[in-house]
Amino acid sequence: MRSTNHLFCFLEIFSSEGGIQSYIQDILKAYLSLSAAKNFPPQAEVLLLRDAPDCHNPFESKNLKFSYLKTDPAWLGRFKFAAKLLTCLVQKRPQRVFCGHIKLAPLIKTLCQPLGIPYTILTYGKEVWETLGLKYQIAMRQADSLWTISRYTRDRTCCNNQLNPAKFQIAPCVVNSDIFAIGPKPLHLLEKYDLTGAKIVMTVARLRSHDSYKGVDVTIQALPEIAKSFPNVKYLVIGRGDDRPRLAKLATDLGVAERVIFAGFVPTADLAAHYQLADAYVMPSQEGFGIVYLEALACGIPVLAGDADGSADPLQDGKLGWRVPHRDPAAVAVACVEMLQGKDKKCDRPWLREQTLARFSFESLCQSLEGIFQPSESD
Repeated sequence: MRSTNHLFCFLEIFSSEGGIQSYIQDILKAYLSLSAAKNFPPQAEVLLLRDAPDCHNPFESKNLKFSYLKTDPAWLGRFKFAAKLLTCLVQKRPQRVFCGHIKLAPLIKTLCQPLGIPYTILTYGKEVWETLGLKYQIAMRQADSLWTISRYTRDRTCCNNQLNPAKFQIAPCVVNSDIFAIGPKPLHLLEKYDLTGAKIVMTVARLRSHDSYKGVDVTIQALPEIAKSFPNVKYLVIGRGDDRPRLAKLATDLGVAERVIFAGFVPTADLAAHYQLADAYVMPSQEGFGIVYLEALACGIPVLAGDADGSADPLQDGKLGWRVPHRDPAAVAVACVEMLQGKDKKCDRPWLREQTLARFSFESLCQSLEGIFQPSESD
């Protein structure tokens, strides 16, 4: 048995929050779970380009070792990352290298190929949707395998970069069914946000200016029309970022400032209780997948998403929610009114949760990854 079965290379996991970071943490959790269930020692190393040693890391263990390579200036960190990667490859000869971001792929290809070490590239969404530079295309074509989180990302990436879809394995995002569950609206949060008696639509998203595709502005634009049918509607926005002033001004300009509540950042431990406030989860976005949709659905909350992205997977091609053009406030308003009326099957809370967990539980991710992580007999 090799001293290191696998080597994982990521940009970051712990220094920022987001869907990619959450997904990576689920992968590591699945790795450890499979190791215990299948009785093979993990013996993996994880290289982190942008994380520092002072981050909170619940996965550090005797069998899963982390190297934190964030250094100022940034070029020095990249140099340290490359040196550490080469040292691991030469000295420990891992069974496989998992490249956690397309930005790292050319380096990993360059160092792995002469040593005959296979590598797998992980993809998520927008970072691979468009035509990539030649060095990235070559790294993907010559990878032993590719995996991604949704059919949409696979198909769009293949179309724009001349890749073979047969090289892709879909390893879906998952939801923690113990944390995200159906429950009554928490009274203390209704009081905190002045939502008592309101019909509540909600979004959980980063409010960064370059993430405006999340559609918070579109939902604000839809509020005047929604209010014609539901005069007590309010919009709870959870997240932080530099785009908040623009969004607040938009709400003021449209005369709906009193309807929009910016809650700021909410820790993961408190997130499920906030979903339970909602009568509808609304994010007309362009997502590689959209873990937040799973979280809302697991809480039994009706969901609205964009109609041309990876949200087709969590919404099961519209079976579990509304899919609308992502920059169309009128379409968002119509769908929100239907959701708040609650007459559609897609508003049946126990059914939404049941259908979601049947396909996107943690166990489903373990099953998707078992064939990759299980060492071969020769190892």
